[in-house]
Amino acid sequence: MLLDIPPVLRLLDAIFESPHYSLRAGSGDFCLPGAVKYQPLHSDIRDWADDKTSPFSAFHDPRGQLSIRDLPCPYVCVNFLPQDVTSLNGPTRQIPGTQHSREPIPSLQEEPEWMRLSTVCPAPAGSIMLRDVRAWHGGTPNISDATRSIPNLEFYAPWFREPIVPGISYSDYKKLPERSQQLARFCCADSSEELITGTTLRAP
Repeated sequence: MLLDIPPVLRLLDAIFESPHYSLRAGSGDFCLPGAVKYQPLHSDIRDWADDKTSPFSAFHDPRGQLSIRDLPCPYVCVNFLPQDVTSLNGPTRQIPGTQHSREPIPSLQEEPEWMRLSTVCPAPAGSIMLRDVRAWHGGTPNISDATRSIPNLEFYAPWFREPIVPGISYSDYKKLPERSQQLARFCCADSSEELITGTTLRAP
């Protein structure tokens, strides 16, 4: 269902200037009540590193002149907000304009107050947030009594690719509408393979 929301697809068509982008993954995050610390600011993508460091670092300019931050937007995350997001339940803080910044990302100790207060809220349940994943962002404390969850879909520009882990079985893929199949074409497990699923928990 999340792959078939016309306003989202129209926005992605405009961002990538093409309908030929592709789904990277469906994932998300959650913030439990009592999580009272700030998540450090970070970016969800990086320039090239060797495979021992990370297989997810596709861009490399051997001249050392260009960074992934100099390119058009390569990768968009679409966040779906199933509950109201308020100043109390762990809103995402998003630092405007940093998708092109080559400055070091400040640590929690270095982060200025205006960045800590740069939160995407209030936002009513049902809202959708599109993010250039190069921009600096991070979680904030959840001092409410309810879990804040944000499922998402992630998309690569037509000209950009990193390794993709299959996230949908072949039989489920074949049940999707044609447009959704086109988007998920690189996420589909082979028909002869069993899809391996699981959960990964990370500390902030």
